[in-house]
Amino acid sequence: MLNNQFGEKVDGYTITVFNNREIRATAGIMFLMAFISLILILSNGNFVPVKYVLSIFVLEFFTRLFINPRYAPLLIIGRLIVRNQNPEFVGAGQKKFAWYIGFTISTIMFFLLVIMNAFSPITGIACLICLLLMFSESSFGICFGCKLYGLIKKDKAQYCPGEICDTKQKHPIQKITIKHFFALLGLFIFIIMLFILCQETFAIKAHRLF
Repeated sequence: MLNNQFGEKVDGYTITVFNNREIRATAGIMFLMAFISLILILSNGNFVPVKYVLSIFVLEFFTRLFINPRYAPLLIIGRLIVRNQNPEFVGAGQKKFAWYIGFTISTIMFFLLVIMNAFSPITGIACLICLLLMFSESSFGICFGCKLYGLIKKDKAQYCPGEICDTKQKHPIQKITIKHFFALLGLFIFIIMLFILCQETFAIKAHRLF
């Protein structure tokens, strides 16, 4: 039965929360769907897959925000994937705010690409923003919508992934030293040398091995 509670009540937490592992898994699924759709558009101008993807995204965010996140299809798939991992809880308030951003962008793109059947720089920029947000969350656990929530909301966000809402001293294993910057500089120089020395070799078309 549906209820108006947003998020889950968990012992030891003063507010409703979500399992951030499920959310990150779902963000990874959505990123893959959107990325494949973008590749198909860029490679041969095929806009059909992205129309299916946008329809699914709008349904997903609508279910999360206006029905109940428990019944959002992609979140259910994310739960199935990470069901054997210990949960990492995140406050429901900031996730709701972030999902409103996702719903807004998805709805705009749905209207332009599916309803109007037209593309423009607006859809391109919106697509890149979506990819950036989903990749950041799935790969790094960084939710830009949650960060924005903390900036505009008077109430401090609680139970952020990785405890980034709490001011704390970094452990030695987290610190970046001058040696690390030299290592990054070495990578940059390596890439430049590859481009200078191997550009023509890399440009040769690959042949079939068998």
